Amino acid sequence: MNSEKNEGGRPTSFKQEYIEQAYKLCLLGATDEQLADFFNVAKSTINLWKQRQPKFIDALKRGKIQSDANVAHSLYKRATGYSHPDVHISNYQGEITKTEITKHYPPDTTACIFWLKNRQPKLWKDRVEIKEEAVIRVIPWDELREISKKALEFADAEHERLIVGRAERLGIKVQFGSDEI
Repeated sequence: MNSEKNEGGRPTSFKQEYIEQAYKLCLLGATDEQLADFFNVAKSTINLWKQRQPKFIDALKRGKIQSDANVAHSLYKRATGYSHPDVHISNYQGEITKTEITKHYPPDTTACIFWLKNRQPKLWKDRVEIKEEAVIRVIPWDELREISKKALEFADAEHERLIVGRAERLGIKVQFGSDEI
């Protein structure tokens, strides 16, 4: 156990070999939670080691960046298609033959979609986001009374027009106020 002390605290559980182990775990895609589980410490301890152990944080960064880059490169190759040399082995009547070939892989639609959605989300995302803006207009009472008056006058005139139209179709005389129709 490493007996290196924190400033005024108890000895740290950090060991120098954790640097290489953390690097390799990050190459495999380990998260901070998984690192904490592997080293049998709390995630807060991993965060503390990141602050106090510069080589440890560097190892984490290198491992994560390298593994992410490898995956991105592989995804790119899947999205665009690729070829690679290979050997075809066959057995004909007990005679084994090896033939050098080139295998071709066409672009993969799913990889293309994934790549574009993540690299250019504004152009390729599935979801359309709709932004609504509410505009609230405060109408003064005098203006509101005038609008109401005009609306009532329009409603009365429309009502009269409808009644007159129906009455004419039915051959009935209708009287509004002092006017007979």
